Amino acid sequence: MAASKRRAAPSRARRSTRRTASESAPQESRGFWNYPRREHTGLHRWLPSWRVVLGTFIGGMFLVLGAGAAAFAFIDPPSPLAEAKFETTTVYFAGDQPGQPGPVMGTFAEQRREIVDYGTLPAHIGQAVAAGEDKTFFTNRGVSITGMARAFINNIQGKPTQGGSTLTQQYVERYYQNTTTDYLGKAKEAILAIKIAQSESKEEIMGRYLNTIYFGRDSYGIQAAAKSYFGKNAAELTVSEAAMLAALIPSPNNWDPAVAPEKSQQRWGLVLDSMVDSGWLSAEERAAQTFPATIPFQQSETYRGPNGFLLEMVENELLATKMWTAGELRTRGLDIITTIDPAVQHMAVESAEALRAGQLSDGEPPNERLRVSVVSVDPATGGIVALYGGPDYLTDAKNTATFDEIQAGSTFKPFTLVTALQQGISLSKKYDGSSPQRFPEWDGGKVDVQNYGNKGAGTIDLVEATANSVNTVYAALNIEVGPENTAKTAEAAGITTPLTTVPSNVLGSDHVRPLDMAGAYATFAAQGVRRAPHILQVVLDNDDQVAWQPDTTGTNAFPADVMADATYAMTQVVERGSGKAQINKLDRPIAGKTGTSSFNKSAWFVGYVPQLATAVALSQQGQDGKSLDTISEWGDYKEITGSSYPAVLWADYMGKVFTHPKYQEVQDFPARANIGGKATPTPTQTETATPEPTPEEPAQPADVQVPGGLVNRTEADASGVLQGAGLVAAVVTEQSQTVPKGRVIRAEPGEGATLPAGSTVTLVVSSGPPPPPQPSPTPAPSTSPSAPPVEPPGGGEDAGGGA
Repeated sequence: MAASKRRAAPSRARRSTRRTASESAPQESRGFWNYPRREHTGLHRWLPSWRVVLGTFIGGMFLVLGAGAAAFAFIDPPSPLAEAKFETTTVYFAGDQPGQPGPVMGTFAEQRREIVDYGTLPAHIGQAVAAGEDKTFFTNRGVSITGMARAFINNIQGKPTQGGSTLTQQYVERYYQNTTTDYLGKAKEAILAIKIAQSESKEEIMGRYLNTIYFGRDSYGIQAAAKSYFGKNAAELTVSEAAMLAALIPSPNNWDPAVAPEKSQQRWGLVLDSMVDSGWLSAEERAAQTFPATIPFQQSETYRGPNGFLLEMVENELLATKMWTAGELRTRGLDIITTIDPAVQHMAVESAEALRAGQLSDGEPPNERLRVSVVSVDPATGGIVALYGGPDYLTDAKNTATFDEIQAGSTFKPFTLVTALQQGISLSKKYDGSSPQRFPEWDGGKVDVQNYGNKGAGTIDLVEATANSVNTVYAALNIEVGPENTAKTAEAAGITTPLTTVPSNVLGSDHVRPLDMAGAYATFAAQGVRRAPHILQVVLDNDDQVAWQPDTTGTNAFPADVMADATYAMTQVVERGSGKAQINKLDRPIAGKTGTSSFNKSAWFVGYVPQLATAVALSQQGQDGKSLDTISEWGDYKEITGSSYPAVLWADYMGKVFTHPKYQEVQDFPARANIGGKATPTPTQTETATPEPTPEEPAQPADVQVPGGLVNRTEADASGVLQGAGLVAAVVTEQSQTVPKGRVIRAEPGEGATLPAGSTVTLVVSSGPPPPPQPSPTPAPSTSPSAPPVEPPGGGEDAGGGA
């Protein structure tokens, strides 16, 4: 064999001689973890090796899995939450001492629930609910890892909070434990959901869920909901109806079709689309669905009578604190003490009902569509002491004190007066009170500004102008101080409705709420300190601990000297002006203001003593339920102005209130401050020369004929024609298919009729065509109805007519 060419390996001895000294030195074993890393220096010494990272990760995984396994082993489903544990929330009138309860006003406890067997329900009910809440319900194991992860990432990124709960988790939350919001609670909820999904069938879970969930309209469970919304049993619900109820679940009170029809229909469509995606509904069946009509909500007897308006206000104000949900209000066992004095509330209801029954007139009752509001506010706290919002909440849920928006008339003039006083204008400053007058700033000088009855008042100061509600003086004053400043003063006092900044706002052309007016005048009574009107005095939890109470500190809206002068001027309304005939007989210092709107569609008296401010407002709803008619005359008055029945009702009610021990003491207002200079004494003859105001127009010289050409004119144009002929316009609305809304259908008496000058001619004005014949749902109990259409501004010759 030929010799190999490969070199022979060096001997073991030769190889050993090549090792360096460092290599030959003994090395310390680094071990598996090798941390800190001794073979490195500086920062690298402290960076973990891949072994450390891997080991830590694996160890952490085992710890998490171990903790999860332990939690899964030791957490067992608790007993279901029993309905017997739910506590009634009780609402009380105010007691004799602050924070103490008086008589019971009502309760929030009726969980209208009827348990039904899931097996008796059509399959599309459960499918609709699953489509809206959890499409994978019938196949998942109780939780959705992807849903929870998505919600967690979304929440930690600061985006709007999301929930990743399956329907089973919602069921656990509502049926077995209280609401949970923290991550630990959600983790426990997920474990319970997995366990319950293993021990309970999907049908059992869905059935209990359907019998537990809140659907709005005081309805708990699918059976009560079916009756509340559709007047039928749950077993009779159609696919469309079931989808609508399923769409309500996330926010039932807000998405009720009676409250938010567009939102409700949008959600309904999403549920149906989801049913198609899940294979529970075909595309053809989906296309055939129409949005179901609901029936009007029938409130429980809790809301029967005038107290129903108070309870609705309690509920709305409590929910506005965002401390409780509508469901918790009915199950948390709260004690709610209101600001409503039971004795004063009884007096308000008694006087308002007496007016409606004709007992404050000659026995003749007013028009059945007359709307009466009485509301009293405590200036020291802002608490609503009494409120009459109508005879029966269940008959008409629109609260006349908080819902109605009507023209303020001359009750708006004090806001201009306060504005002037703040600018240093004295009550003693004199103005031309002749009537009529035109001002370049008032509709370009093309419109007459007239006093009530077109009576001239000569050159008078602001005290006289306030006492007798002289429009021409206040028109000039508003132009001087700036109508935008008048609006700002009204807002600072407590008016919350939108206000215009035109010169005619001084005559009350803007629409306001009676509660706001009572609150604004309470600001005057409190010497410029504004406190928001409220009905909640204190809320106690089921351990009798204070859970919430309002801040009654107030804010300084106006200086005290401004309030003193404004109050003095308004006392003259009662002592020698438009309020003298009815209010002065109460024989104590009272400040106030009458008010009458355009076409006598609203009439007011708002007044105050140091301890209490009260607003009385009358209006008359049109036959369409939305528009306002001229208030029909009745009893002792041929024209309903502020100095007529509003003053009569205010005097009757407050006369009773002044017998109450809390309000019996006669308190004086602060003395006149004389802003802008010393007061000029009012000559004695001025007071005697001023005739006592009367709600009737002064006699006219001759008979006149009703002019022609009124039909199809606008309400304002036709009124102007009648005024030019020496007649007074009254407005009544009527539905019409042919005459456009806001146009005159006919006049009564008609064209050519001969009447004494100053007589009233009724203009029948179109309110538009009648609505289509379909159910008209009413609002849910915890949501205020939508506001009626706002009429054009009043202003002009009739607004704030001094009566």
